[in-house]
Amino acid sequence: MNGIINIYKEAGYTSHDVVAKMRGILKQKKIGHTGTLDPDATGVLPVCLGKATKLCDMLTDENKTYEVVLRLGITTDTQDMSGSVLKTREVGISEQEAADCIGSFVGEYMQVPPMYSALKVNGKKLYELAREGKTVERKARPVHFYEICILGMELPKITLRVTCSKGTYIRTLCHDIGEKLGCGACMESLVRTRVGRFAIEESFTLTQLERMAAEETAVNAVVPIDAMFEQYPPVRVVQSSRQRVYNGNSFSEKDLEIPGIHLRDDQCVRAYDGEGTFIGIYRYDGKTHEFRLVKMFRDGSSER
Repeated sequence: MNGIINIYKEAGYTSHDVVAKMRGILKQKKIGHTGTLDPDATGVLPVCLGKATKLCDMLTDENKTYEVVLRLGITTDTQDMSGSVLKTREVGISEQEAADCIGSFVGEYMQVPPMYSALKVNGKKLYELAREGKTVERKARPVHFYEICILGMELPKITLRVTCSKGTYIRTLCHDIGEKLGCGACMESLVRTRVGRFAIEESFTLTQLERMAAEETAVNAVVPIDAMFEQYPPVRVVQSSRQRVYNGNSFSEKDLEIPGIHLRDDQCVRAYDGEGTFIGIYRYDGKTHEFRLVKMFRDGSSER
């Protein structure tokens, strides 16, 4: 199968565990996930199958939405409740002070990745160093919080909905809020509710997928590759030019079944053959009136 399945990752599984289980369920080797979720976290994990593994990086770059419970007054080494407690403090703040502090994090923010993360320093993952009792300097990285909405507040706990850019650590957001308030904080629970177009309401558990595979209906859970590019107009290549296009070469307007389409310079299109098979994404050059390959999805073809 080629496409994306919106998996609901349950607690206790790593993202790699999900991929391994799906390989067994679907009897398919070429499967990749689109960005890690902590083992204790739950929620949306888009998983790419077959040719769609070329989309893994693109989906990793998508904005994400989470629901998180922040626990004030406790600081841990992992920045969540699974870690060792480093310090406990009194929470002597008002709800308004907490709300004002949380609101100050909306927008661009320089975030220092936590030691307990999969980022690598000199070829070694940070969490491996952390387990050895080592702490290394990490450079702050720009992240963007598009929305931080307070869903509930019963101090010392606050429930938030957070929409953010790629590369954001929600554990670290909780930690930084606690430091700014002066009482410390960590993440108590985390659910990822959306990754790009994939919402939690439309996700499938591994148990559901296993049942569908047994009933030979698992294909119904697969989002086709070209559905990820619905914002781009479709074009069909004439029979005489298809082999050249299959090989990743550029093509011109005269190679289209229906020429004369109106495109702006640098606009992307979805290229199909006459049978409706998705070939790949091409970019239109308004000066030369040619379509140049961006990413190929047809089997046996090269990317340029």
